[in-house]
Amino acid sequence: MRLSELSGKEIVDVKRAERLGVLGSTDLEINEGTGQIQALLIPSLKWFGFRKQGEEIRVPWHHIKKIGADMIIIDVPEED
Repeated sequence: MRLSELSGKEIVDVKRAERLGVLGSTDLEINEGTGQIQALLIPSLKWFGFRKQGEEIRVPWHHIKKIGADMIIIDVPEED
């Protein structure tokens, strides 16, 4: 899949049924050695369940469960 095919898709958390953002306004963390996407970096001021880095939420790639025509569905385990 090309990066251009991901652009514009909504990112939705399946457990919370919340829209987290649109991939066009989201940064990607890429492994320079392999070229693989490591994580999505979603700009946000409020949202819990992820480790915040400044004003971004880091969603590791392995939490992505499905990439559809309009959405990217993520499933992140709850933190205690």
